[in-house]
Parts: sequence; C-alpha cells; structure tokens
Amino acid sequence: MKICIIGSYAKALVMTTDRIPLVGETLLGDHYRETFGGKGSDMAVQAARLGAEVSYIGVVGNDSFGLEFLDLMKSEGVTLEGIRQTTEKPTGVGFIIKDTNARNVIVVDMGANQLFSKGDIERHLKLIEEADVVLAQLEIPTETALYALKKAKELGKTTILNPAPAINLLSYDLSFVDFITPNETEARVTIGEMPEVELSHREVALELLKSGCGTVIMTLGGAGVEIHTSTNCTAVSACPIEVVDSNGAGDSFNASLAVAFGEGKELRDAVQFANAVAALCCTKWETVPSYHTRSEVEEFISKRRIYDET
Repeated sequence: MKICIIGSYAKALVMTTDRIPLVGETLLGDHYRETFGGKGSDMAVQAARLGAEVSYIGVVGNDSFGLEFLDLMKSEGVTLEGIRQTTEKPTGVGFIIKDTNARNVIVVDMGANQLFSKGDIERHLKLIEEADVVLAQLEIPTETALYALKKAKELGKTTILNPAPAINLLSYDLSFVDFITPNETEARVTIGEMPEVELSHREVALELLKSGCGTVIMTLGGAGVEIHTSTNCTAVSACPIEVVDSNGAGDSFNASLAVAFGEGKELRDAVQFANAVAALCCTKWETVPSYHTRSEVEEFISKRRIYDET
C-alpha cells in the first residue's frame, strides 16, 4: 500500500525528571538526549516500518537538523522527492520533559514547518495521486493541511486528519476528511470547548461531525478507542501493556490506521490493528526508537490473541 504523509519535523531535545515541574519551579533532570520528533516524521517512520511505501511532503531548514532528517527518511525508505529545504527558517525544534511515570510536557518551535504552503502541495500532487491514503496533522499551517486533504479527496483517496495540536475546527468545511482522529482532550478543543467542560464523548463527537467529516475516531489512552458516526458509536478496547513511555503513541496509531486502510481493512479491524501498534510503541522510550516493524507487530498480536483465548 502507498501512504502519503503531509509532514512536519522538529528535532527533539529531551530531558527526564522525577516529576513534571510546577509553574516557576526549577528541577534538576538527567539523561539529556537529542532525537527525531515531529508528528509527520513519526508517522512516516512508523508507516514505513509496517511495510508501506511512504512518500512525504514537507519543509525543513537547510541546516544540520534538516540534513539529519533527510538521512532518517532515506534510511527508512521514505521517498524524499516532496521535501523542500529552506534557508528562511531553521528546522523545527521541540523541548520535551519526561517524568518517571511516563508523562511528558512538550513545547515546540515549528520553524521551517511554518513555511509549508499550498504551493508545496501543488508541486507534488503526483505523490498524492499515487497514494492510497493521505494523512495530515496540524503541526503545519492549517490551510496547507486541509488543502492537501481536499486535493486528495478530489483524487479519490482515503483521507485522515489528526487534529494535533488541536484548534477549533467548526468554522472549517471538513467534508473531504474521511476520518478525524483526536484524543479526548483534542476533541473538545476542536469544537471550541475547554478540555475540562463536562460533555460526553458522544456529545463532543456529534458536534465535531457537524464540520462535515465522515467519522470521528477518538483515542482514549488506556480506555481504548471510540468510533463515532452520525448514527452510532462503537468502542474498541485497548491492548493491555505496561506503559514505559506514551510519547509518540498517537502518531503511531495514526500511521498504523493509514496502513490498515491502505490494506483494505474494515474500520473496526483497522482500529484494532492501530491500537496494537500504538500499544507496542509504549513499551519503549522515545518515538522513532519505539516504533516496531511489521513482523514484531504481528508477533505481538498473535501472542495477545493466544492470551485472550486462554
């Protein structure tokens, strides 16, 4: 199957602490490391490791971080044709603080990703035309992400929007989005509500569906996933695992979902597959190092089925 990622990349600068600091507080951390980040980059790597033929459209800086990204994509077998390097802005950078309970806080300067334009999409429509599924997220200009998905739908492709970082989307026409995949917090933001507002998942999903999108796939962490259409809601259980690091699990889920749709899986089966892949990535630290290959995923699923049967 062929997947086109409408991408974002940011170099991740990571540190671990015993707990997340409070506002105005200074803590001592350790295990500083630099790793690959950005939702688009993560999705491309995970999809490629699952056996997809992956193309990537996006913008990075003409600097050392940008060159590292190109090397990563090349090593993972991702098509580089759609990647533009620029001297106008540096490659994006993210600062990540993780604690020993697998929680994290993240601040990102998107840098060159901010220059990703409709023109970049137009120049590489061939990559979208050749794809089975087109997956976008919002670490790039919203107009660019939505333009890419609209073009993809005009070309008859399956389209997925991961609305993260979340914004209010009710003023947008999302009729060209087949599947939108917020987590339960992001879902509330997409309808203009604060995360703490007391609405049921169903109420939130029905409001989001007013944007015209086809299906809301709401991820709930350890509580699994809910699939919402205008007429019903289906719950899919999470895979029980011991969480080491949840960072990047959402990107893993979305990439896996795209791969599953590209292979022709039905909706529930696709979500179950994506659940398993995302769960497995939570058993290792970081994003890219935690993404497993297709054979590893199949082994995990096989063992879990045996366990469930007993």
